[in-house]
Amino acid sequence: MEYVTLYNDVRVPVLGIGTFMISPEDTEQSVYTALKGGYRMIDTANAYLNEEAVGKALARAVREGIVAREEVFVSTKLWPTLYEDETAVDETLKRLGLDYVDLLFIHQPAGNYIAGYRQIEKAYKEGKARSLGISNMYGEKLEKLLKAAEIAPHVVQLEAHPYCTEKEYMSHLAKYGTKLMGWYPLGHGDAGLVSEPVFAKLGDKYHKSSAQIILRWHTQMGFMTIPGSKNPDHIRDNFNIFDFSLTDDELADIAKLDGTKKYYEADEQTEEKYAQMHLPFEKAE
Repeated sequence: MEYVTLYNDVRVPVLGIGTFMISPEDTEQSVYTALKGGYRMIDTANAYLNEEAVGKALARAVREGIVAREEVFVSTKLWPTLYEDETAVDETLKRLGLDYVDLLFIHQPAGNYIAGYRQIEKAYKEGKARSLGISNMYGEKLEKLLKAAEIAPHVVQLEAHPYCTEKEYMSHLAKYGTKLMGWYPLGHGDAGLVSEPVFAKLGDKYHKSSAQIILRWHTQMGFMTIPGSKNPDHIRDNFNIFDFSLTDDELADIAKLDGTKKYYEADEQTEEKYAQMHLPFEKAE
């Protein structure tokens, strides 16, 4: 495994298993399969409603001697309706069955996101999170948060793939030492991305699939990436990318795709919806 080192010296595996849009039942098996196959990073969130399943899979792997807890990097995210709930972090840890997480995000720039960031800063100071991050945050809201932050975010989670590297965004955050963790790493199932000729050509050269070439590109870009799957073969193949390296010229060829498209564009209406969207496990008022 290869690692990214955050500005507080926490090391993060460059490749993990994502659990977005995977049911709790499938999540538990997928995460267990991933851990057994060598993965050492898991990404989840309050809003995915599968934190308990992640915790069960990790507990099983620890119990069976596959991993030790400290070997696995676990990241999760607080949802906007919980930003002002002082019990949110402890309840998140309870669902996961953990004493701490390795990375704690605020999930969306909605609601009182400054209060949400204060919560994760507090968790960091108390040892309940080893690092902290922001997700899907742009423009004025990003600048407001950076100005208010006592501890700069160690990680930002954004859509990232060969069509979209957020080069200018990350250049702006470089002075804070913030690193990128990318979601939609394979273009959210876009056949057009994996069918790009450059990936087919490189796949033939290295005897890899286009998806494996793209995931290797992520890691060589210095991104942390979290492809999700419930298919054991895909989980295995996504991890089988560390036995080759793309050359500088090959990375330059892939860079020509940058700026082509994004698959997700947040707007104020969507963010307002998130600010009002309560999760099933939230306490009734």
